[in-house]
Amino acid sequence: MVSNLAIKNSFSEVELTELQQDDVKWCTVSLSDILKIGKRLEASLFDVESKKAYQILNECKYERINLICKQGFVSSAHYGGRLKRNYINSNDDTAIGFIGSSEMLDINPKPTKFMSTKITAIDSLRVKKGTVLISRSGTIGNLTLVNDTLSKLLVSEHAIRLECDKYEGYVYCFLKTKTGQAVINSKIYGAVIQQIEPEHLADIPVPNPPDTIKAKINSLITDSFELRDKSNELIDQANILLINELKLPPLCKFEKECFDSTRDIDNYTVKLSQLSGRLDGSYHVPIVKAITEHLKIHSAEVTNIGDKRISQEIILPGRFKRVYVEEGKGRVFFGGKQMFQLDSTNEKYLSLAHHGDRIRKELEISENTVLITRSGTIGKVVLTPKHWEHSIASEHIIRVVPDSNDIAGYLSIFLSSVYGHALITRYTYGSVVDEIDDRHVAEIPFPLLKNKAIQNEINEFALQANRLRNEAYQAEQKALRIMNDEVIYAK
Repeated sequence: MVSNLAIKNSFSEVELTELQQDDVKWCTVSLSDILKIGKRLEASLFDVESKKAYQILNECKYERINLICKQGFVSSAHYGGRLKRNYINSNDDTAIGFIGSSEMLDINPKPTKFMSTKITAIDSLRVKKGTVLISRSGTIGNLTLVNDTLSKLLVSEHAIRLECDKYEGYVYCFLKTKTGQAVINSKIYGAVIQQIEPEHLADIPVPNPPDTIKAKINSLITDSFELRDKSNELIDQANILLINELKLPPLCKFEKECFDSTRDIDNYTVKLSQLSGRLDGSYHVPIVKAITEHLKIHSAEVTNIGDKRISQEIILPGRFKRVYVEEGKGRVFFGGKQMFQLDSTNEKYLSLAHHGDRIRKELEISENTVLITRSGTIGKVVLTPKHWEHSIASEHIIRVVPDSNDIAGYLSIFLSSVYGHALITRYTYGSVVDEIDDRHVAEIPFPLLKNKAIQNEINEFALQANRLRNEAYQAEQKALRIMNDEVIYAK
């Protein structure tokens, strides 16, 4: 925030100066403010944006009450205990999914780590429906509200649990506003690993408008999370239909049948005629052949993603130097990390002046386009919802433009399944950074079902889930507007 610290002769204040650098933010801090927060001198505590946020809240026409206190909104604030994480196989009968403070932001979190319910110590990692979760380390201040989907999982101790007697949606909404985020950021401590503790959040001033306003905001937020639950249920139903129609066994069964069991180590052979110019073992893993052969038996036809009946176009944007601008002066830009979140806004906006042509031809995405991550974590798949239209996805995301909406939903369901993921990732190449490209995506095997009615039903489930996610987004945005217009900035 500031490059130098100058202490005046009087002990009344400490002045933070810019030393003739116009682009450096600076502010004046009273000594009493420093003493009040425990003699801490971190610049982030006196950030210009946080001071502005406190000023806005002080000018709010409604009474402010501390976030955590007897009369406050939050009755209990804590986080899970630290424990040795002994992960087990997902196929174990006692397995329960474990996610971190980053994955908890996903609309439909898919855990890759599992712990046993037999371990009583994991109870501290469980979360109750209606609890507000806030990340306390790493990227601090990320928020979500525990719905039915999230309540079935364990959540890392890196998320603070804010338990409310009522109006949990109101608390979530306030903390998610720019004002709320600025106040949270003023509480951060730590030079190497930054974090916050529940006690740091206790004195956050929260406006206390009439119950009618709080109830209206609370209802919109809880509705938003219920819509996310409903969309997840539709996706689950679509996956069940797909698995049943194709008679797909658990993925682990394919894995067991693929290797030579007569040896002590998993192994397989590849004919010279089948190398296809690839000598990397991952390209030839036999599970891909096993899945493909199974699909040929139980589907009407196995084609590929590049088939013009499936996709109009597969777009891999070229690499480019990004020119970012302020909010309102460019297009929302997001990467693979935000793909599974309801709101893709990453506080990055790409310049239209510098990237206008590239945006129109390669980067801009439209509703029901299938997005696939192509580098880093490969094979994450999502169907573009309506509220992402005209946003810009990173060049690290491949766009598959479906032939029509009649295939878009079914395409996304198959590719996002564990079987689709195995078929996508077999094309991975690279010694340092793993990647795939548009040519590989075009070659991915893709089954067309014998029962067209089932295929259409799967497709409609996916499209309906996407519509519900758009409704969830609109409900949350409406709540945020009310919070800003009728509470924080109300005159």
